Order: sequence, then C-alpha cells, then structure tokens
Amino acid sequence: MAQEQGDYRILHEGALRDYLAGLPEIAALLGDEPPSWAITEVGDGNLNLVFIVKGGRGGIAVKQALPYVRLVGESWPLPLSRAHYEYLALSKQAQLAPGLVPALLHHNEALALTVMELLEPHIIMRKGLVAATQYPRFVDDISTFMARTLFFTSDLALPAAEKKQGIAAFAGNHALCKITEDLIFTDPYRIAEQNRWTAPYLDGLAASLRDDMDLHVANARLKLKFMASPEALIHGDLHTGSIMVTESETRVIDPEFAFYGPMGFDVGAVLANLLMAYFAAAGHERSPAERAAFEGWVLETIEQVWNEFARKFLDLWRSEASGDAYPVSLFVGERGVARLEAERQAYMQRLFTDTVGFAAAKTIRRIFGLAHNIDFELIEDPKKRAISEARAVRLARAMMVEAAAFRTIADVTGAARKLRDWQPELSN
Repeated sequence: MAQEQGDYRILHEGALRDYLAGLPEIAALLGDEPPSWAITEVGDGNLNLVFIVKGGRGGIAVKQALPYVRLVGESWPLPLSRAHYEYLALSKQAQLAPGLVPALLHHNEALALTVMELLEPHIIMRKGLVAATQYPRFVDDISTFMARTLFFTSDLALPAAEKKQGIAAFAGNHALCKITEDLIFTDPYRIAEQNRWTAPYLDGLAASLRDDMDLHVANARLKLKFMASPEALIHGDLHTGSIMVTESETRVIDPEFAFYGPMGFDVGAVLANLLMAYFAAAGHERSPAERAAFEGWVLETIEQVWNEFARKFLDLWRSEASGDAYPVSLFVGERGVARLEAERQAYMQRLFTDTVGFAAAKTIRRIFGLAHNIDFELIEDPKKRAISEARAVRLARAMMVEAAAFRTIADVTGAARKLRDWQPELSN
C-alpha cells in the first residue's frame, strides 16, 4: 500500500490520470479506460490538493500535499512529510477505531500522495450543521473514535517503551505543531498580519483580548500543555470540517496534524465546533426560533459527546489497562480497587478541565485568527455574524480563564444557553 518512488511533482489532472493508470489495483477499482475517468479537484481546505476520481466501476479520493500552505501561497512553505504522518495516523486509527476513518488504498511517500476510499454520499459535517441537519449516529461514533484512539495510544494501555516509540514516530511533525502553536495559542492575542475578524463590529473585542492578561496567562498554560504533554496520539485538528457524515455513518479524515499531545485538545476541538454551530444558528435564522429544535439538539449532542467519551474511556481503562501507568498490582484488595477508581474519576476531571480550556482556545482562534469557520462566515449580515461571534467569545473567555469553575459538561451547555440571547456591545 505504501510506496516510496519518484521525485515529488504536483499532479494536476493529466499527470494524476497517468499515475493512477499505472496502479493496476486502482485502475481495476475505477474500471473503464483512463481517458474516460472523471477527475475533479475539490479541495476546499487550507493546505492540500484533493481530487475525486470516478470511473465506470467506482470512485476514489486522492489527496496530495503541497509544499506550502495553500490558503496563503508559496510564501509559507510547509514540509511534504505531513502527508506521511497523516498516512501513519490513519493507519493507526483504522486499527484502533475500524470503520470510522476512510479506507487507505495507496500511499506514495515521495509524492506526498494518498489514495483513499471515496466517501459518498457523506458531506463535511460543518456544512450539514450550517444547514441545521441533525446526525443521530454522531455521538456514538465520535465518542468511540476518541475513546479508543486516545486510550490505546496512552500510557494507560501501552508499555512505556512502546509509547516512547510512538512519540518518536511522530516527533518530526513539528512544522504542523508550530502552525497550531502560532495560529491557535499566539496570534489571536496579539497584532498579527494574518489575523482577521468581523470588522468594525468586533474591533473593540479584538483589542480587549490583546490587553487581557488573565486570558493570556490561561492561554499560555494551555500552549505549554500542548507542547509538553505527550499523553496520546491525537488527531490534532479534529473539528467538524475534518469529519464526514451521513445520518447513519461518521468518518474522521485529515489527521495530518497528528502527534503525541494532550488528549483534551482533540475532545475540546469537537466540543468547540459544536458550540460554534450553536451560537451561529441564530445568525442563520430567517424567522424567530426557526432553529430552536436544532439548537436543542446541538446542546444535547455536546453533553452526550463528553459523557459517552468519558464512559467509554473509563470502561477501557477498567478492562484493557495493560500499560505501565497505574499498575493494578499497586491497587489490590477492596481498598486498593476503590482508591484506583477514585483516581480514575479524578483523572477524568482533570481531562475535562483541559478539554474546556482547549475548546475555548479553538473558539477564539476561529473568530480572530487566520482560518475561520463557515458556521459564522456564511451568516450574510455582518452585524448578526458579529453578535453570534461575540456570544461565543464571551463563553470561551470564561471557559479559558475560569476552566475549573466548569465542573460538568452541563455547566458548559448551561452557560451557552444563557448567552443565546445576550446582546453584546459592538464597535461601530
């Protein structure tokens, strides 16, 4: 499946057709003769080329990394090795959470190219949320994905040597980590050339974030944890734009930011994007309370995602704990079992606090940093958009600075609900 061949070159339609024609298994999967294959470039992300290729028998998705950040251009170079880390992460995720990532069909490390299962009729979840679509399978699927990928790559499940080998395998992905460190934990809190927001309405709020030292300290602690806490193999960019869904299936895609980092970063990213979908809903309304049912579903989903993730993670810890952390031989007898269970609960509370803080950081960056969410961006009226964004930022600021005050996920959804109709003071 994985190949290392040829020098790197960007494969546009003609070159890609010739390349795929030279892969017998892929050509057989597509069917017909190569000239009849339909090839469409559909990449709408920030970094890569993405093609859909269809033949008479079937279809595939092809992803090729570019040697720069696509959103910015050649002035921002980026290592092609990220495609290999993405392939490694998808391979591990497929092993640990089967059926929840696209099937890998071919990988060429030199070309930074991966061929995957074509996900149809799946759509990017974020697009569905903007349309107020509800996804009944999502909670079970995403909580299973996170619980299994995080637990089984942690010290709770792995011997120390194997865990350290995993850290080493992804340690070279530091260029992608640097993007996170800058765009999420640094730039939104200072004047940076690539920052943008809904001006002029959020000008004052942007300035207040740059002057908020309590926020800066809380954010710096999160950044340090991101940099220095290799708890498990994390996806690293687990937002609703990296999840493809139907009402009956969920697939997690695009783990090119994967490395060994804090578990709460992944969980927080999912919750942050659901919270942003909640706050954006009012901006998309054409009539009052039009999206009330959807908003209720989003808040319920937020609660269930955390609760189901925590339940599944704890179940794995109780039944599959073969790692060097918390050896059960130290917790024998009725008293030892009870003490270990109490420590498990304390561990999950610490993880929840991390999750709350990281969710806040992910929210703020999507409103004041470089890359924004269509949840907000597609609100046509800029003043309505600014109101929705200001509500999200008010909650995010509290979640970051006062993370310990949010003891349960219901505290988070309750605070969001209270801000649903809050009217911020906007700049003019």
